[in-house]
Amino acid sequence: MVFYFKARPEAGDYTIFMGLDKYENEDLIMYGFPEDIWFHVDKMSSAHVYVRLNKGQTMDDMSEGLLEDCAQLVKANSIQVYTPWYNLKKSPSMDVGQVGFHNPKLVRTIKVEKRINEIVNRLNKTKVERKPDLKAEREAVSAAEKTERKVQLRDKKRREEMERLEKEKQAEIRSYKGLMVQEKMTSNRQIASGSKTLQELEEDFF
Repeated sequence: MVFYFKARPEAGDYTIFMGLDKYENEDLIMYGFPEDIWFHVDKMSSAHVYVRLNKGQTMDDMSEGLLEDCAQLVKANSIQVYTPWYNLKKSPSMDVGQVGFHNPKLVRTIKVEKRINEIVNRLNKTKVERKPDLKAEREAVSAAEKTERKVQLRDKKRREEMERLEKEKQAEIRSYKGLMVQEKMTSNRQIASGSKTLQELEEDFF
């Protein structure tokens, strides 16, 4: 079971979510999205709370209001840490729900002084319970991203080929290839010194 909440409207259209227990947390850890930001009480047992940002956004794009909504769902009167999902480190020796970090520099802290009932109540009014197939959702997104990368790569190759052909065309124009061949040109001096008159040459041409 996963619980979904809507962040305050002024923060933007963001979904905050958390697992029912540590086993759901394991699935969320395994099948997260690069846009997910993970929240947890520092060095204590607490809920694993996530917020899914928009593509291309980072922690730096999170407003204070969005941070506060996430932090209030984790635990009051606590020091919390948050970091991108891809920075979560899971090893076989860790307990269920336990994580570490690949890069400590990507971990930030936030202090929650007290529970603000107004915020928690507002979030709970938007609460929705679902049993998502997290693996299928992640695989579907991965497949779509793979297709998009293929399209982008194909477009890139097409642009590069068009640019190459255009460069060759411009180089040919600059060097007069196909337009004026030196061996076939006749100068005025050659005309004057030849046995044929200009009129005769013109008649030969026509």
